[in-house]
Amino acid sequence: MKIISMIPARYSASRFPGKLMQDLGGKSVILRTYEATVATKLFDDVLVVTDRDIIYDEIVNNGGKAIMSIKEHECGSDRIAEAVESLDIDIVINVQGDEPFTDAVSLKKLIDVFKDDHDKQIDLASLMVHITDWDEISNPNTVKVIVDKNNFALYFSRSPIPYPRDKSIDVKYYKHKGVYAFRKEAILDFYHLPMLELEASEKIECIRYLEYGKRIKMVETDVQGVEIDTPEDLERAKKLWK
Repeated sequence: MKIISMIPARYSASRFPGKLMQDLGGKSVILRTYEATVATKLFDDVLVVTDRDIIYDEIVNNGGKAIMSIKEHECGSDRIAEAVESLDIDIVINVQGDEPFTDAVSLKKLIDVFKDDHDKQIDLASLMVHITDWDEISNPNTVKVIVDKNNFALYFSRSPIPYPRDKSIDVKYYKHKGVYAFRKEAILDFYHLPMLELEASEKIECIRYLEYGKRIKMVETDVQGVEIDTPEDLERAKKLWK
């Protein structure tokens, strides 16, 4: 299989505009993410795909590879789909641009999902982390996922799922980490299918796959890291980087 990683990098993030160009230990967040992904040595190629010259130049001027999006896009998956449509690849792994602590162990787990899927029953795979802090569980910025007994995703939500009506039941809560591995066919299907009501309501792009009957294999990882969604997250990332 030919496996590449693409890092969608939108400059004008709604909660923290320009976050990818913020300084993290002497380099920008997006450059840190790119270098961490390359350092895993898991991919035939790693590319940043972006909508702004400032991010494109940041990567290329530091010896990396980047692609400019042709169209405006609502989400990272659309941005990647446009970029891979003409590429001869089998699997593309989407590493979010605000994930500078991307690690090789978690990414290899995603790749292994497809190496073991001989009948091609899995459309995409993604990561989840067990969380216990109720503030994090109830925070709408934290996307939660529930799975079946085989770790296939049942639903994603910004609300606490499942709702703990019976508090005597020991339920595990999982945070969805925004790292996806797609079969090329699956991400191109996503690109050409219209957004439906559940995705539009929650503003969680992977819900679209579930709404159209795609199968998402969730892989548990214990690597938490820091996703930089807010200025407060950036401060936590700086402390962790030190």
